[in-house]
Amino acid sequence: MDKNKKLQLFLFLSVFIVATCGLIYELVAGALASYLLGDSVKQFSFIIGTYLFSMGVGSFVAKFVKKDLIDRFIEIELLIGIIGGLSSVLLFLLFQEAAHFQFILYFIVFITGCLTGMEIPILMNILKNRVNFRDLVSDVFTFDYIGALLASVLFPIYFIPKLGVIGTSLFFGIINVCVGIALCIFLRKEVKNPKSLYVKAFISLAALITASYYSNDILSYTEKNLYQSNIIYKHSTPYQRIVLTEDRGNYQLFLNNNLQFNTKDEYRYHDLLVHPVMSTAPSVKKVLILGGGDGLATREVLKYKDVEQITLVDLDEGMTKLFQQNEVLTKYNENALNNKKVTIYNEDAFVWVKNNREKFDVIIIDFPDPSNYSLGKLYSTYFYKSLYESMTENTVVSIQTTSPYYAPKSFWCIHETIASIYPNIIPYHTYVPSFGEWGFAIVSPNNSINFQFNKRKLNDLKFYNHNLNDYTDFPEDMKASEVEINRLDNQSLVRYFDEEWSKL
Repeated sequence: MDKNKKLQLFLFLSVFIVATCGLIYELVAGALASYLLGDSVKQFSFIIGTYLFSMGVGSFVAKFVKKDLIDRFIEIELLIGIIGGLSSVLLFLLFQEAAHFQFILYFIVFITGCLTGMEIPILMNILKNRVNFRDLVSDVFTFDYIGALLASVLFPIYFIPKLGVIGTSLFFGIINVCVGIALCIFLRKEVKNPKSLYVKAFISLAALITASYYSNDILSYTEKNLYQSNIIYKHSTPYQRIVLTEDRGNYQLFLNNNLQFNTKDEYRYHDLLVHPVMSTAPSVKKVLILGGGDGLATREVLKYKDVEQITLVDLDEGMTKLFQQNEVLTKYNENALNNKKVTIYNEDAFVWVKNNREKFDVIIIDFPDPSNYSLGKLYSTYFYKSLYESMTENTVVSIQTTSPYYAPKSFWCIHETIASIYPNIIPYHTYVPSFGEWGFAIVSPNNSINFQFNKRKLNDLKFYNHNLNDYTDFPEDMKASEVEINRLDNQSLVRYFDEEWSKL
């Protein structure tokens, strides 16, 4: 292979690697934003838009780069490596300290996008006299798009579960810098200032390797400041960041920085979620739990001797395995997820319910709050209609419906959505110290079922007194009027939720 062919192949390979790295940095920023700021759909949408816009800016700026193109191309590789590689470290460190965190986040995305956008125009100028123009454009974009595909596939499946967000960005930063070093070596006869480039390259590489060595310490430091408690477990799954903390003998579970429960008062929440429906349902032999991967709702269901079968559907296998294996957590859920009556499906509940035809006597829905569109669909008319195929004529359903105090429009939106399909519905609420006032709904397709009549009672509950009337009064500051019904095509619930919780 002649020298010119080798140069072309090497530069095209560089495009492939650089495209992979560039998209990884974009995905890292999106994942971090959703972890720290919530609403993954909005964050990813804004970041993708900012990144593509900045690539256009970079492409425009590239036309002013006319001298020493190979040197400039290598310098851009090094800059992308150091900025993209260290981006997650900087964002984690600055999350609680910076007054304008979102500005910093989008500024880093903008700079990374600009540099990435400069690469292809400069590369094409380097190769324009060595390759036929038609072949040049086709080959450059082919390698660029293949690299982007590889990054988008491997990021959620392999890199986040194995390396985490910080480890992933640092790993690809090192790869980016190594590409720059390889270019220096391969093109040493065409580079104008090799010594300067070598110095820059090895300083960048040293910085990234050092940050990688201390990455666990950096993450521990930032998460310790973020949670203000002792972190005893942390793990990133393809779906979320799981953190378990301990404070004075109490344990708190956080998913993507959002508190899910505190062991000192979770019984209040789970008493109201589980026992009204279990005590009033005509039969409790077959129970379906949607969400609830922590096993705490399952624990309460298992207190009823009539229960013969529990089916639990939770998206995240990392969540259910944690609550099946961790000794601290199995103590609190009383090893419920390992009970022989329990069958676990790690699937999307939206799809599972749509395809299911098995009937259940009781359905308990314990989904996360509707903070984004992927969760909002689980509170839509479409989902509740699909749920009917899993019901008998006497099925009773309980649903967590967010806070009627902090998010009254969201709460009553969920209520009106359910009531448009199942008119036999009673909303109720209780106070959970870790969360404040929290709301629920009890529902049935059968209008004759009386939710105030208890067919079975447990005498050893810490909180619920088997009198639902005590929890059904809503003062004026928990009411909202003229709310829309949540449909798949409008997702009004997500809009309400974002507006209300962003004010806190």
